[in-house]
Amino acid sequence: MLEQLKEDVFKANQRLVSSGLVVLTWGNASGFDPATGLVVIKPSGVDYDRMTAADMVVVDLDGKVVEGNLRPSSDTATHIAFYRNFAGVKGAVHTHSVEATAWAQACREIPAYGTTHADTFHGPVPLTRILTEQEVTEAYEANTGKVIVERFRDLEPLAVPGVLVAGHAPFTWGRDPQDAVDHAIALEAIAKMARLTEAVNAAKPAPGLVPYVGEKHYQRKHGKNAYYGQIR
Repeated sequence: MLEQLKEDVFKANQRLVSSGLVVLTWGNASGFDPATGLVVIKPSGVDYDRMTAADMVVVDLDGKVVEGNLRPSSDTATHIAFYRNFAGVKGAVHTHSVEATAWAQACREIPAYGTTHADTFHGPVPLTRILTEQEVTEAYEANTGKVIVERFRDLEPLAVPGVLVAGHAPFTWGRDPQDAVDHAIALEAIAKMARLTEAVNAAKPAPGLVPYVGEKHYQRKHGKNAYYGQIR
């Protein structure tokens, strides 16, 4: 099922590593097939060096696994929000790339300082609001998608193909999985350029990670009811 899309998504995930955007298992790429309404996404917590195209997981737009023996990415609900709400988007990427994540953790959008930025993003790279404690507790990944969609209420997703989730990290998207990776690479580059541009100014203080978001991230990987990665 969707063998070509599985191969495309697999290659997109591998490219995240080769581009230096992902270390360990801190990222994922997905692809969407409008004809079937199905999503192909990386399995959760699986090492990139032992992952194959056959390991990609197929889910529907409700997040139900249609094909695959592994758990889909823990960020699947966020990816699904893009495919449900952003017309023309057929690929999505999430990373914790250093430069872009630094802006997200500082809770700052990335200003459009120059033409390199404008080549990919029509305007600043936007920042979401911080999720409420209830949103984090009830449906963290789905509500991450919700606040991204909320932020894009008056923006065109394919003109601004990425976002910084406040206190978290970037997501990017595109017309296919490789397009989404291109945007992730571009975002990391312009994040660094913007930081260097501002280096002549006094640094603005970062507010720090919201405690309950930090707790959620720790518990979803290490807690009693952890759900990141595969069942051991």
